[in-house]
Amino acid sequence: MTRNASQFVQLGPMPPDDLHVDGVVVQGTGGVYDVRLASGATAAASLRGRLKHEERGALKLAVGDKVTLRWENSDPGAWIITDIHPRMSKLARRAPGGARGERVVVANLDQVLVVFAAARPEPHPRMLDRFLVIAEANGLHARIVVNKCDLVTPAQAHALFREHADAGYPVHYTSIATGEGLQELHDALAGRSSALSGPSGVGKSSLMNRLFPGLDLRTAAISDSVNKGRHTTVGAVLHPLPCGGFLADTPGLREVGLWGIEPVDVPHCFPEFVPMLGQCRFADCLHTVEPGCAIREAVARGAVSRGRYESYVKLREELSAQH
Repeated sequence: MTRNASQFVQLGPMPPDDLHVDGVVVQGTGGVYDVRLASGATAAASLRGRLKHEERGALKLAVGDKVTLRWENSDPGAWIITDIHPRMSKLARRAPGGARGERVVVANLDQVLVVFAAARPEPHPRMLDRFLVIAEANGLHARIVVNKCDLVTPAQAHALFREHADAGYPVHYTSIATGEGLQELHDALAGRSSALSGPSGVGKSSLMNRLFPGLDLRTAAISDSVNKGRHTTVGAVLHPLPCGGFLADTPGLREVGLWGIEPVDVPHCFPEFVPMLGQCRFADCLHTVEPGCAIREAVARGAVSRGRYESYVKLREELSAQH
């Protein structure tokens, strides 16, 4: 992107010095942030004064933040960020380099799309559970996209993800080869801010480029981070969609990880558990070995998936070991 800010907004030969406009941060490098305005134009802006001082402290401007810009009529003129609006949601990870606190990967997301394949590669439901718990812990709505459905029968595809549909998650069954489910997925993305994730080889890039030609997502970076645990320093990028809304290309949910979740909060990250919380015999029930546990009883009678319950036990043990 060009950095000549005076060319971005078509409001006469030079914006007046009292001009204030709102926008969304779509990318940021080297202290300069690309901000997409409601007009569709993009302005290169930097922090000044109070916000720049706060940027060195606890506040960190993130992709997805909604901001207000002002034109600084200096020589040379430049756009500056004067206000950061309150965040409605965030996807965060531990601050890098051993620092305390968190680093927001993407702000103001509406949902996370977790893409798995019906086959080639074989889906791993317990890996999917980890993605879903991360979304739940960040207060984000999650959708499951089952791609490559042309490689199996409809009955096989639905059976693979029935436990997640039963838990209440929207499941989209798609195929680039046949066009199955593409319009419904397109409609689910329209007008919303979404993050894309999932393991490698499931067709994330091809699927999104089919829906939005020329989007050119960096899904390889996401896939490598998820499958191999490689740390990536590539920041998130928010891509505007032609149907309205944005799609976030992120470093991957594995890097976001489970670090910020307290073990006691894990049951709340399984939506099918929530109606039963508070119904156990013991108020401090861990839902693992205690008698009179409402969740364990639901598993025993088949009302809750045993596989999902096993994911809960494993993730809780993992988090307990970190504390």
